[in-house]
Amino acid sequence: MATAMKSSHALATKNMIARTRQTTLSCKATATQIRAQHSGRRRLHSTSHENNGVAIPSIPASETIYNAQPSTSSAQAALSCLTLPEVLRSYLITTMSSSPALLGASTSLLRKMLESNNPLFSLEKNPIMRIILWETFYKQFCAGADKDQIAKRCAELRAQGYSGVILENAREVLKDEAGHDEATDIAYWKKGMLDTINMAAPGDFLGLKWSGMGSAAMNRMAQEQDPSADMAAAMHAVSQAAAAKDIGLLPSAEETWNLQGFQNWSLLMQREYNTKGKSVVYTTYQMYLKQMPEILSKHLEIAKAEGFTLGAKLVRGAYLATEPRHLIHDTIQDTHNAYDSATAALINRSYDAFLRPATVGQSAFPDLNVVVASHNASTVEKAQALRQEQARNGQALTPMVYAQLQGMADEVSCKMLANAKAAESDPSAVREKVFKLTVWGTMHEALNYLLRRAAENKDAASRTGETRAAMGAELVRRLKAGVGLA
Repeated sequence: MATAMKSSHALATKNMIARTRQTTLSCKATATQIRAQHSGRRRLHSTSHENNGVAIPSIPASETIYNAQPSTSSAQAALSCLTLPEVLRSYLITTMSSSPALLGASTSLLRKMLESNNPLFSLEKNPIMRIILWETFYKQFCAGADKDQIAKRCAELRAQGYSGVILENAREVLKDEAGHDEATDIAYWKKGMLDTINMAAPGDFLGLKWSGMGSAAMNRMAQEQDPSADMAAAMHAVSQAAAAKDIGLLPSAEETWNLQGFQNWSLLMQREYNTKGKSVVYTTYQMYLKQMPEILSKHLEIAKAEGFTLGAKLVRGAYLATEPRHLIHDTIQDTHNAYDSATAALINRSYDAFLRPATVGQSAFPDLNVVVASHNASTVEKAQALRQEQARNGQALTPMVYAQLQGMADEVSCKMLANAKAAESDPSAVREKVFKLTVWGTMHEALNYLLRRAAENKDAASRTGETRAAMGAELVRRLKAGVGLA
């Protein structure tokens, strides 16, 4: 009987995976076509705060901790957790990045400096230039180049109120790099991941890419093949080390031409390591893709059927500049709706009109852990308000954390930290966990990493304009306070 049940169980799961593959294939161009057209560059994604008509429950009128539209004064007060150098640096960099002309000129100059053999522009030979870049771009987005620097920066973030950090190695094995063979790429990736785990603290996360193992890994995912024996061994070694130290692994998503392979690899690790309500490995869901609600529903059903805990990281999207347009929601508002609706469904652990069950009649959710990776103030405020309402009603809460990038959206992050601090005095309130993703590596590695992200994420200019305004207002507030006018 047990054997028969197991066989039936495996068949059902196999059918579910097949349906998931069919969904993805129906919505994507062939791997060959997309690879021929695009460079496969990776991007972080952020969007504006505009978010009206989102299909999730409204914030209760009685909410006293979280407000749908925080006042200017409260937003500025929240930024008091930042040091003056941090505020000044953020204002300087976001003033530049929010201007398309200045952003283009600065990134072009920085790229020429990194590629130049001229001693005047060399980071290794020009100490003045090195100090300038270290004190601006590097410190804005990066944790450090060695263990001591990284530990110091992580301690500073925790002192500001963050629950922890998401550490990511700036060095990447790029698919167009020459001179590497498969074994070398895998070994390099594995060492970088294990070094990062060694520097992280229990409860932290690690950012990574399965395709970081090199072009062979990327090609296998594109062809929906399992990882090679050496790749699988490296993935298991990293997952085991993370599990032993209570660190979560957050693989970044891929383009649609190898998205199914990426998801298969993530689920492969989740089956092994996500047990008893704990998620070691997550899968990233890009809610700007029209197909993502159906994929998420199928993964929920697979996790429930097989008895593992699903780790879900929600992002609005990546690769906006390279994906076929028909795969992406028609408007930014549609993307907002999709993101917030998926977040609400996972918070409520309930299928609804947006997140429909993959199989008719299915209603039970699996054990679940969620990372809400968003720079959108409205998104995080609505999510927190729903959870506060659940807490007041005595409902069980979905394990959830929030994440933003170091150096970006500090007005959003700091407001959440202030809310978490306020929740300490209310036994019925939820004290949310907020994390910052920070990059580590040498200056040359880190600045090249940031340039790749800047090139792939030009739409971030609209986001940094809001951060610039918030930092400018904070500087005015501090000036007034300094002369007794606040």
